[in-house]
Amino acid sequence: MIGAARRLLRQPSARRFALLLLLLAGCVVTLLLVPRPDPGDLPRLAHSLGAYAPAAAVVGGALLLVALVPRTFVTLAAGAIFGPVQGAAYALGAALLAAAIGFAVGRLLGRQFVAERVRGRLARLDGWFARQSVFGVMTVRLLPIAGFGLVSYGYGTTGARVLPFLAGSVIASAPTAIGYAAIGAAVSSPGSINWYAAAPASLGLIASVFIIHRWWRAERHRRLGPS
Repeated sequence: MIGAARRLLRQPSARRFALLLLLLAGCVVTLLLVPRPDPGDLPRLAHSLGAYAPAAAVVGGALLLVALVPRTFVTLAAGAIFGPVQGAAYALGAALLAAAIGFAVGRLLGRQFVAERVRGRLARLDGWFARQSVFGVMTVRLLPIAGFGLVSYGYGTTGARVLPFLAGSVIASAPTAIGYAAIGAAVSSPGSINWYAAAPASLGLIASVFIIHRWWRAERHRRLGPS
């Protein structure tokens, strides 16, 4: 067993994949040990950063997402600091940047290892990811299967194309970004938010049901073939 592991780690692709696993494990440990700040205490950060606050919000939010911090917290914090409209915009910018970073890291460290070993059904699944459109990425993003950052890393290890992945990631993130940014703004400024702004959060569930139904019909049609 140990000898096989050593032989495996002699392969460059295996060493890179092991590094990816260590990176993810380190993110999980850090996430468990480091306390999260209260979103209600965050608005003062914008005043201290001045004109750099928007860029810091996008970059900092992206780094938190690739460190596997839940997107809900990042979006709530953006809303608490910048308000519902700007907060949602910066949260979406952070999501786009985080998706690109996670995908690039997964592609660099894990793609070759996965490609060398997928067989049978896993190979067909990898081919499905490679053929995915923006709609397919949205489907996966809206399913509650894993956190935002973890899905980004996972996509990088597949044959998925980067542009549909990034577009689908942002579109799928938009409804909840608007809703949670509104809630975050209400935390820091109670009574100053129109709660109709939080309504788009419910679109995430509606969109999920619609997309799953469309996917199921498409798969059923594909299996049955042309009539």
